[in-house]
Amino acid sequence: MIRLSLNLSPRYRLDLSLIKSRKKPDVVSIVPKPGKIFSIKKGSKISRIFRHVFSHNKINKFLGINLAALFLSSALTQTPVSVQGKESDSPLTEVPIVLQTKHGVQYPVKQIKITQGYRLFHPGLDLDGKTGDPIYPIMAGRVEAIDRSKYGYGNAIILNHGNDITSLYAHLSRIEVSVNQDVTVDTEIGKMGATGRASGDHLHLEIRDHGKAINPLTILSR
Repeated sequence: MIRLSLNLSPRYRLDLSLIKSRKKPDVVSIVPKPGKIFSIKKGSKISRIFRHVFSHNKINKFLGINLAALFLSSALTQTPVSVQGKESDSPLTEVPIVLQTKHGVQYPVKQIKITQGYRLFHPGLDLDGKTGDPIYPIMAGRVEAIDRSKYGYGNAIILNHGNDITSLYAHLSRIEVSVNQDVTVDTEIGKMGATGRASGDHLHLEIRDHGKAINPLTILSR
């Protein structure tokens, strides 16, 4: 450093200081010069460029700040998870799901043996068995009518299943339900027999849609 002093007047003096300037550090450009890239022998040209860019101080500083902000924001916005059997701060409430299984359509007898099928002048199925075998509804419904007779269908029950679907159970030896009684597939409605016009013990089953008899096998599984 060189210092110079000049007297300008009795009251004023000018002091000057000459200081040698410091050498500025080399500023490394983010985008490398082609000559520098080609001077690097390891790796492809693309990998050389990426190594130069991501090794730059400004890039490292930028990535460091943003990664820290990312981790901080994810920690602040994390949603609590409810674990069964442990307490949780989650406002959500678990509602238990109750599953109910209901029977659909079934045969009215336990042992299935069809002795006569649906055809002209026989609008139903004849199911073989013995007198006293339990009879069940093919579907849940309500007892619509009961007939006790020595002719035709003999002792018979008609069930209404809704949507104008009805079912008829004929030639029963015993009836165990009453009119307007609600029944399920587990309700025993009667006993198999041979009443009415029957050549032997069996159940005559008819299914009617809007009063018209249909083949029961279109509803029952084969």
